[in-house]
Amino acid sequence: MADAITLPNETIPVEHNDPVNARILAISEDKIAGFVREPFSEIARRVDLPVETVLERLTALLRAGTIRRVRQTLLATNLADGALVAWKVPPDKIEAAFDWMSQRDPFSGHVVLRSTDAVTPGSEYKLWTTVKVPRGFSLQRHGEILSEIVGAESFRLMPAKGIFTLGVGHVRRKHIEPGTKADHPAKMIAVEAAQLSEKEWSVLTALKREFAPEEIQQSPWRARADEAGVSLEEFFAVAEELTRRKIIGRFSTFLEHVKPSAGGVRVTRFNALFHWAVPLGREIEAGGEVGRHEILTHCYWREAGPEFRNVNIMAVAHGTDKNLLLEHKAAIDRHLAESGIPVSYTNVFWGGRSEIKPSEISPQIYRRWLAEIGAKA
Repeated sequence: MADAITLPNETIPVEHNDPVNARILAISEDKIAGFVREPFSEIARRVDLPVETVLERLTALLRAGTIRRVRQTLLATNLADGALVAWKVPPDKIEAAFDWMSQRDPFSGHVVLRSTDAVTPGSEYKLWTTVKVPRGFSLQRHGEILSEIVGAESFRLMPAKGIFTLGVGHVRRKHIEPGTKADHPAKMIAVEAAQLSEKEWSVLTALKREFAPEEIQQSPWRARADEAGVSLEEFFAVAEELTRRKIIGRFSTFLEHVKPSAGGVRVTRFNALFHWAVPLGREIEAGGEVGRHEILTHCYWREAGPEFRNVNIMAVAHGTDKNLLLEHKAAIDRHLAESGIPVSYTNVFWGGRSEIKPSEISPQIYRRWLAEIGAKA
């Protein structure tokens, strides 16, 4: 996909808050679960618009940079060893560390500078990343390699032990009231290792590649099947089996929610990482009660260790109003108390500068990367 932002047609609205675009994005961001044979037709059906309109609008939004990518997502935690990582980096090195991880490490996905409103446990860890390494390689060693390169003083690996919420949906979350939640607790998806055959890897590699604007059309998988060297029916069969095995995530259009659009419109302004420490043995219960709140885009069971007062439930919410996000956090806190789940410690880490890209998970690419930087696994 080209880096340059080009407006395809000045008559087609390309802001996320245009009524038709908002209607499409409310579904296309995170409501198309699993693998779907005709994803754009399914979006059109769900929003009750002609598929031609959906194709035209999504193409225009992608060309304008309002949408930063369109792709089939994976539950990559089942395909590669991954973790949220907090880095303690000297202040005079932190910007260079951010640049190196966001630009030169294909295995670091989200790279975010975070801060707290007061000095609290862990507040000296200001650089946060997500990291995935292919099976057979070491997350610990990857962290050591990066530490040596960027001059980090220490880092904390926090692999996900369970996933309660994973989605985007910024448009549909804009008007959610604090305390709005699902009727039932969120169910935890356990993180389990998956083994893939050569054919499955071929299909998965073609499946997960981002869509260029010219690829947004009906029957989008036909060319991907050719790319994978299989028939379309074989491609469908493999993709549907990978969905059944909980390796496929969702078909999604990702809004540019960090930077303003070409027209100066922001989707979100604040990115809040919520922390809770709940009693050992009650992580699944607590995660289910936190994860049912509709404002959250992510909710995980992660062990943060003594550096963060043994936090074990983490969640992310986005918004344009910091005080409103704090009201959402307070509503979740009240719900945990009402549910009889004690919280020994809680905090909020606010996101600042950030870059987001999909993490690579290929063993071949990892070996090449090690060779390029002169490091040993």
